[in-house]
Amino acid sequence: MASVSLDQVRKVYPNGHVAVEAASFEVADGERLVLVGPSGCGKSTLLRMIAGLEAISTGTLRIGERVVNDVAPMDRDIAMVFQSYALYPHMTVAENLGFALMLRRVDKGEIRRRVDDAAQILELDAVLDRRPGQLSGGQRQRVALGRALVREPKVFLLDEPLSNLDAKLRASMRTEIARIHARLGTTMVYVTHDQVEAMTLGQRIAVLRDGSIQQIDTPMALYRDPANLFVATFLGSPAMNVLRGRLELNAGHQLRLGDGTLLDLDGIVVRRDWDGREVKIGVRPEHVQVRPEGAQGTRSTVAAVEALGNETCAHLAIAGQACVARMPGDAEPPPLGATAAVSCDGRHALLFDPASGVRLDAGAPA
Repeated sequence: MASVSLDQVRKVYPNGHVAVEAASFEVADGERLVLVGPSGCGKSTLLRMIAGLEAISTGTLRIGERVVNDVAPMDRDIAMVFQSYALYPHMTVAENLGFALMLRRVDKGEIRRRVDDAAQILELDAVLDRRPGQLSGGQRQRVALGRALVREPKVFLLDEPLSNLDAKLRASMRTEIARIHARLGTTMVYVTHDQVEAMTLGQRIAVLRDGSIQQIDTPMALYRDPANLFVATFLGSPAMNVLRGRLELNAGHQLRLGDGTLLDLDGIVVRRDWDGREVKIGVRPEHVQVRPEGAQGTRSTVAAVEALGNETCAHLAIAGQACVARMPGDAEPPPLGATAAVSCDGRHALLFDPASGVRLDAGAPA
């Protein structure tokens, strides 16, 4: 096992496109770090630089104490799992698992031991004699993981390994990967565009946008205390509600929306000199309450209702701005098209600059 350290790592292509801009972070020995962001944000490029499949333009990359900028991929002691399984169709599972070791002229007895160990960990014992065409999607993905596992590398790199699986298989494989990591304790860097995967798999998460790292922290710290509007809205499902308006603090803490509608923000902490300031307010769906028309709150229209069993999501329109309220599954949802009263728990509301999206400091007393 080993740590992975990046110091001002940058990737610029010959056409001038900057794919990764000054990435600096460390993955601790045995840690599971997830790189997440939208397509084209640079997360796979960053992973490929760690693997040695992309040259580093500037900066320093270390695996353990060793600088590996110019070290060939095969000499970095890493193993990579790609989005596609890329299994050899004419080989059995056992042969696929041991093929890389055979190329390295590892002793046959050692190959057998490692293959058997990987098969036991991944619960592939019963299918070692089958070929890939006889396996389910989940089994094929476990074989792809097993090929990396048998190499016993210092670092595992996984590039969107679950994106080809259906929703049920993705959920079970997330659990599988977390279980394998807990058992082996190997350093792991995992790339995904799926924020659910990131939240469930990452011990820490690095959020990327346009080649730049926006924030690195634990999943719940990112969810509760995002550094900017991009991080706030990227993590969470349904996404954080964002309402734009002007703060009015003289008659209580309120947000005046575009058409003059007032939204109460009881409990929010703001600075007095922000009275009249244009802001964006971020409120998670679980902190939005919906009551029948006539109750205390801001008038809204119910645009859609999603009954998901364990929860119900009411999609609302408040002064022309979209807002989602998350309700318990056994709660009576408001009728479609009805008028409802909405209130927000200001204690959990976040303030952002409307132009830059930077989180505003709300530390001063109201």
